[in-house]
Amino acid sequence: MTDLSRIKTLSPGDVLPGREFCCDNVQLFFYNASLWNAHRIHYDYPYATQVEGYPGLVVAGPLMGDWLTQCVLDWMEQDATLVSFEYSNRKACYTGDVLNFAGEVASVEQDNGLVTLDLRITDREGDTVTPGRAVVRFPFD
Repeated sequence: MTDLSRIKTLSPGDVLPGREFCCDNVQLFFYNASLWNAHRIHYDYPYATQVEGYPGLVVAGPLMGDWLTQCVLDWMEQDATLVSFEYSNRKACYTGDVLNFAGEVASVEQDNGLVTLDLRITDREGDTVTPGRAVVRFPFD
């Protein structure tokens, strides 16, 4: 299916493919190292739990934003463009937490090819820990 026909098939409420994430200590360490983020709550378990009082190592908020972005990019087709993206971390998550991505089409503007997506990462309890929104532009007639 080409992008020109894809925009015509999208409707508000269409669901994006789900995805599960579970960050481990190694992924968390390397992610934060790549960002030069030396906050010890992301790699030093005794510090995170005994000094800061967290129940475990804290998953970096930008990592969850990157997961949301990755899911949007996987959903887009090759000629589409990510126009805007925003997210907000609302609840701390910890290594070993099972997190789920969900998203749906919020609006479709056929006249300019813009598709707005509502996005979220939820925890095991179903609470939204990271809501987000993206706008994608598809080629249009």
